[in-house]
Parts: sequence; structure tokens; C-alpha cells
Amino acid sequence: MGKFVTFGEIMLRLAPPGYERFVQAKSFDVVYAGGEANVAVSLANYGLDASFVTKLPRNEIGQAAVNELRRWGVDVSQIRRGGERIGIYYCEKGASQRASKVIYDRAHSAMAEAGPADFDWKTILSGARWFHFTGITPALSDGCAALCAEAVTAAKSAGAIVSVDLNYRKKLWSSEKANSVMSGLARHCDVIIANEEDAEKVFGIAARHTDVRSGQIDESAYTQVAEEIVRRFGAKFVAITLRESRSASDNGWSALLYDGSRLYRSKKYEMHIVDRVGGGDAFSGGLIYGLSAGMGAQLALEFATGASCLKHSVEGDFNAVSVQEVEDLIGGGGSGRVDR
Repeated sequence: MGKFVTFGEIMLRLAPPGYERFVQAKSFDVVYAGGEANVAVSLANYGLDASFVTKLPRNEIGQAAVNELRRWGVDVSQIRRGGERIGIYYCEKGASQRASKVIYDRAHSAMAEAGPADFDWKTILSGARWFHFTGITPALSDGCAALCAEAVTAAKSAGAIVSVDLNYRKKLWSSEKANSVMSGLARHCDVIIANEEDAEKVFGIAARHTDVRSGQIDESAYTQVAEEIVRRFGAKFVAITLRESRSASDNGWSALLYDGSRLYRSKKYEMHIVDRVGGGDAFSGGLIYGLSAGMGAQLALEFATGASCLKHSVEGDFNAVSVQEVEDLIGGGGSGRVDR
């Protein structure tokens, strides 16, 4: 079937226990996570040959991140070692009307300072069926943006399908810089994934009659958003996740998939959230799995949406669910009854 390669930064996530605030915490729980690493873990959980590519310091913390990926069945043979530090992010989980909060400490990380000499893309992508990255990686530095350009070019030359999750992060770069960089990268992508506001923040393509901060989502407006993304960049598929935020604890969750001629809509889930970080990555992993398995657009979309719904019930960034659990949910499960 070929290997599935993801490229980006894995970080050390430090979070207060439970729903404590940063100012209350006397200890932090440790998780290793990052957008593309999260996708690699999902794909490995689904039985695919998943490889994660990054750069980590040659110390015990870097090794702990490698060990965690290996524990989930991800191929770590193409991880490069060097640099001074691993990126860190602090995550305070929100509850009820109090929003979640993320503080980054990732400047000058090993990945942010990686360069062309670190990665032999021809070797890394030999035999690759799929290559995935997110908009977080080129936002880390100009060097990382150049690495992403090299990687997508090499992936297309190798005959791999290329996907990107736009994943706009305002704390990493401006909309203007994101537009400049991501417009070039998106032209190499077969599958473009966004949430309800990424297209506007990155490409200036806004959905009418929508206010994401209040949770007001006009699903029909995203047809035009998807059509415009295809027109500009020539993607074969555009997927858009739609989060209706009732509060930090309760969200509506659904998604759309556009194949250039038809728009598909998923089932909508009403979720009570345990941990929302990584939900978009779980969607990406589910969509990649569904499309690569030949499910067809509608079923692939349902699988991705169901997988990401389940992720919101799982602590940490990795989506620790199986294909069978996702299939059970989209087949009509979801009552939460004990499986005896």
C-alpha cells in the first residue's frame, strides 16, 4: 500500500492536572504532541505504515518524544537528531464558559532551526503513497517554509498524494505572511483541509453569514469557500470542519468535503469535550485513511468526522481509537453504553 509520511514538529505539552488553571498548578502532566505527529499516530492506529519526519535534540527529552511515537507504532527512522531544545507548549483546558488557553515556548527549537542538510527528501519519500503537513510547520521559520516547499516538490515527483491542513496559528505568523507562503505550497496539494475560519485567515476567503466566535455557522456559505479554494489551487478535495462552540465543554461538530463538482455533508455530533486539542488532526488522519482505503467521498468524510468526534473524548493529543470504534460510531453507535 505504500508508506504515509508526515512532516512537522513534535513538542512537549505541559498541562495542569484536570481543569486546573496555570496559576493554580503545582505540577504538570507530560504529553508529546504536534499536528503531523498526531496524524501519524492515527494512521498507525488504523494499521497503515506511518512515518514521522522531524528534528529533535540529542538528549533525553528528545529521546522520550521518539520513544512515545515508537510506542504507537510510528516509524521514527527518518527523525533527525541535533539542535538545542524541543519545542514546548503549555495547555490549560477550558471548561464551561472559560476558554482553553495555549502558551508557546518553541522559539529556536531543533525543528525551527532545521535546514536543507537535515533531510534527504528523495530517500525519505521513496515508496511514499501519501505526504502530509500542516500550516504550522512553515510558520515556525523561513527555513521551515523552505523545507516544506522542498518536501512537497519531492513528494509530487515521487508520485505521492499531498495533503495539507491549513491550521492557522496567529501566535506564529500573520495572515499576510501565511497567505504569501501557503498560497505557493497549496498549489502542490491534492487535499486541502481547513477549519471554519482557516480559509479566511490564510487566503482571505470568507464564509458569509458566519460568526465562529458566537458559534453561528452557515453551512451553505462554505460551498463557495471550497469552490474558491479549488479554483485558486486546483486541489482534488477540500475538506472543512465546522465547530459550533456552545461553550468550552459542549460543541457541535460536523464537516464538509468538496470534490470539485459535488459537496458532501457529514452527520453532526453534539460533543461533551474531555480534551479538544488534536481534534482537527484526528479529522485529517481519518480523511487520509478513508480516501486511501477507497471508501468514496461520503464514507471517507463520515469516517473522518467520526474519528475526530471520538478524539474529543480522549485525553492528550493522540487519537487512541481503532478503525472498529470509528465504524461503530458512524454506523449508529455513540450512546456511551458499557461494552461488556
